[in-house]
Amino acid sequence: MRETKAKAVLGAVAGFFKRETVLGVALVLAAVSACFVPPGPGYMSYVDWDTLALLFGLMAVVKGFQGAGVFQFLGSRLLRRTGSTRTMLLVLVFLPFFFSMVITNDVSLITFVPFGLVVLRLAGQERLVIPLVVLQTLAANLGSMLTPMGNPQNLYLYTRYSLGFGELCGAMAPYVALSGLVLLGAALLQKATPIPPVEVPAQLGSPKRLALCCLGFVLCLLGLFSVVPPLAVAAVVLVFLLFADRSILRQVDYSLLLTFLAFLVFIGNLGSVPAFQNFLTSALSGHVELVSVLASQVISNVPAALLLSGFTEEALPLLIGVNLGGLGTLIASMASLISYKQINREYSELRGRYLLSFTLWNLALLAVLLLLCLAFL
Repeated sequence: MRETKAKAVLGAVAGFFKRETVLGVALVLAAVSACFVPPGPGYMSYVDWDTLALLFGLMAVVKGFQGAGVFQFLGSRLLRRTGSTRTMLLVLVFLPFFFSMVITNDVSLITFVPFGLVVLRLAGQERLVIPLVVLQTLAANLGSMLTPMGNPQNLYLYTRYSLGFGELCGAMAPYVALSGLVLLGAALLQKATPIPPVEVPAQLGSPKRLALCCLGFVLCLLGLFSVVPPLAVAAVVLVFLLFADRSILRQVDYSLLLTFLAFLVFIGNLGSVPAFQNFLTSALSGHVELVSVLASQVISNVPAALLLSGFTEEALPLLIGVNLGGLGTLIASMASLISYKQINREYSELRGRYLLSFTLWNLALLAVLLLLCLAFL
């Protein structure tokens, strides 16, 4: 009996780590670090509550927009104007590029990769699956670099270093602009085969629901610009959804919030260990961009931002490094796994070709953007 229970527990743990690898690693690291720095009231000072509050609010509001069909509706309207495969690709690639600046890279991919695959099937152009999904993934990761709400690491660094909105956008604008030109060129290189306009069924939510989502988004922006305390924003969103729509609360990515919390505890504890603090501070000195790019390839860019921010005050180099670090390996940006899972589920025979194409495009773009980074140094 005990052996059966032990196997069941091990199976459950293995299943959890398979589903939530990053969160699992973060929890283990936090637990190990707690052995060296026993838990106490000081742990509360490790946590960036404003970032967690804004992240919760934004995720809830975006889920509301998603449930109202806003993104699919706008995408279907744009596709009505397409007359060739090239124009279709341009629309499908730049939808996640621009939307990711507002609704985050992962939500853009969750929304527009399945949408794009449906469009290809309706248009009889499934030969374009690999180039489309690779370019969409790049587009979401690159477009999201521009704004604080574009991705979790930007939101964290924005509040952690008290950056100005214009300061963050200005630092990332050259990289986003160059990325957009590269994506434009990649789409234009595709052969323009004439196709009839594609009609994708898309139902828009009620005016009342849309108005409430817009009010929620404005409230989040007020929190982002420090007009309203972020904790008040999260409280208002939480209380409203408890009474109005609990289904949205169930869709919020709580594993991401817990990952932030665990990594912040781990980083706070490491900061109390002089030897490690001195080592990492020394490694980052004068090499913040390079170290953050390399760290992102192994642990992905969100944990890299959380970890390295505890040991450097060079905010903009770290911001640039972790954003560029989202290019490269499949795990450099965890959002990229969303696209891979979609390919694996619907076109498993294309996995190998997709990974090869994805990696080559990522490394090429990373090299181009790193050259631009060196030019600004």
